[in-house]
Amino acid sequence: MSLTPTRKRSTQLLATPLETIRGVGPRVLEKLAKLGLHTVEDALYCLPFRYEDRRQLKKIAQLLPGTDQVFAGEITYAAETVTPRSRKKIFEAMVSDGSGQVALKWFRYRGDWMKKQFAVGRKAVFVGEIKRFGPLREVHHPDVEFLPEGADAETILHADPLSFGRILPVYPLTEGLPQKSLRKVMKEVVDRYAPLAVSAIPDDIVRRAQLLPLAEAFRQAHWPEADVSLAALEEGRDAARRTLVFDEFFFLELGLALKRRGIVLEEGIPFQVEHRYTRPLAKMLPFRLTAAQRRVLGEIKADLMAPHPMNRLVQGDVGCGKTIVALMAALIAIENDTQVAVVAPTEILAEQHYLQFHRWLEALGLRCALLTGSQSGKEKREILDAVRTGAIHLVVGTHALLQEGVEFRQLGLGIIDEQHRFGVRQRGVLKRKGISPHILVMTATPIPRTLSLTLYGDLALSVIDELPPGRTPVATKVLTESSRERAYNFIKKELGQGRQAYIVYPLVKESEKSDLLAASEGAAHLQAEVFSDFKIGLLHGQMKPDEKEAVMDDYKKRRIDILVSTTVIEVGIDVPNATVMLVEHAERFGLAQLHQLRGRVGRGADQSHCLLIRSQRCSEDGLKRLQVMTETSDGFRIAEADLEIRGPGEFLGTRQSGLPDFRVANLLRDGRVLEEARQEAFRLAAEADFMTHPRYEEVRQVLMERWGSRLELASIG
Repeated sequence: MSLTPTRKRSTQLLATPLETIRGVGPRVLEKLAKLGLHTVEDALYCLPFRYEDRRQLKKIAQLLPGTDQVFAGEITYAAETVTPRSRKKIFEAMVSDGSGQVALKWFRYRGDWMKKQFAVGRKAVFVGEIKRFGPLREVHHPDVEFLPEGADAETILHADPLSFGRILPVYPLTEGLPQKSLRKVMKEVVDRYAPLAVSAIPDDIVRRAQLLPLAEAFRQAHWPEADVSLAALEEGRDAARRTLVFDEFFFLELGLALKRRGIVLEEGIPFQVEHRYTRPLAKMLPFRLTAAQRRVLGEIKADLMAPHPMNRLVQGDVGCGKTIVALMAALIAIENDTQVAVVAPTEILAEQHYLQFHRWLEALGLRCALLTGSQSGKEKREILDAVRTGAIHLVVGTHALLQEGVEFRQLGLGIIDEQHRFGVRQRGVLKRKGISPHILVMTATPIPRTLSLTLYGDLALSVIDELPPGRTPVATKVLTESSRERAYNFIKKELGQGRQAYIVYPLVKESEKSDLLAASEGAAHLQAEVFSDFKIGLLHGQMKPDEKEAVMDDYKKRRIDILVSTTVIEVGIDVPNATVMLVEHAERFGLAQLHQLRGRVGRGADQSHCLLIRSQRCSEDGLKRLQVMTETSDGFRIAEADLEIRGPGEFLGTRQSGLPDFRVANLLRDGRVLEEARQEAFRLAAEADFMTHPRYEEVRQVLMERWGSRLELASIG
């Protein structure tokens, strides 16, 4: 596809290296590269992370603590002093303007230079954050502009429009690149190159969404107008940033919309549903499916019977019964003479699924296998041969299942668990293991809506929003290490009434050995010193699947009173008689993990308890997470809080998440803009001639440039 001349020229010019900008020599170029800035386009998208209001000169008496302010005054005192406590040297100056005085302090400075510059009687304009200590105001490391002899402050304000008399951008910095130098570079880039930025979003969408021209959006985002609201800028609600966010979300959502449309146009394998295996399984289950499980199963069946492949996400909170729904879907695929692959992100999760699935499948006369990276070559080869010939009906595995050399006789259904740890590409790899197989994605980690729309925008969504009957809310308490004895006594009381408990140890270091050591030593100490009258069992990640199964079986049959474990029990264990979950060093766990662990109790009619023991050195974020656990048991509210505390990258584990690298958009702040952009993108993608009409040529081109490889959109263009 050829670009129109204007767009092609614009794209080429925005790729101009920054060394062509006035004031960018080799030293500055090196500093800019550390910030990830190489081209003028990189610089345009490097928006200020905050703004300083330098529109007005304030009297010292008017300075408000906690704000950045501009003020002028005369130096009345300046000297190097030593702090009484730390015995460190600081440079201190006092400034007065007749209305009051303010102290200036520097903790890093060149002594000789400071003494020379800050002579008593000199006048200057100062900018910085006002702090209050007792009756006195202070500013640490202020920006300083000394006034020439006889000049007043207003003269300086008008003479330097890059630094005063306006709202100024504050950019991320690196050592050796001061804010003033970076502002000069950015001003040059914006003045020369922002006018070349042209949006490919169709005009009718621009009008409906009330967007600014892209060039204007860049100009205003970097150098706001004098009358704009500082609060709107700080919160990202100004028209300029909204335009740039919409532009970014629009093309991502357009790619996801086309991906979904492409799936709808693909030919799949329409299954027949005769209940050859699902009906016998339903009779074997010790419980009835909930209305929500039956509804979601109905949605899955309708997809499986359609002539195009299913691409569905099943979301549900801890303990809602997603696994049984996935097993039912797998049995429909198997009765249609196809195979099923279940992919989990870790060996522990893969083993959990295998232990659950193989029991039911074998009872139905079907074969199930587990494939992981740590298996021996011989064991792996035997499994791969059986998968290739179709002797194995369902195979559970980690990323090992996605590797070359894993071949199916006919893959009919791929099930991906904890999808947020896999990217779009892994889904694509699994699809290529068969001829347009159906794909079912599951997550027990409730994902906030904004993340769902960016990660799973091409998937149909089902939510299991009902827990099985008989579940009781779990009472959650945070305790310090000094209260451990009290927690142990409480557990003894519960055990004395015939109930059971879990005690979980975290991963101490990044190694299974220390994980195992903590749990093993903990179990030995508890058995010998604390719970000698009760039977303790140990479960950890280095045990073989059949050993784990034996321990879990003993626990379910009440041969074990307390199960001491690492996080292998995060999912998949259902023991209604267990009423206490004690988590050691709870601050080391993420919120989603704590929520999963808590979900192991509260599965019976008795009141259950979750005791979170934190260390004395718990961080502020750790305390926030634990506080959330005591306030709610709603998985979606917990996920929202987790997202706020940790941010999207860490919430998902950025490396595996497939989450796009947004340059401007912020998923926490810009949810409303995402919804608008998604609506418009899906509307455009639904137009019959979108893929062929010349008027959409630029839109398709920009989509390929930005998201083509990330979203596997090879067919667009």
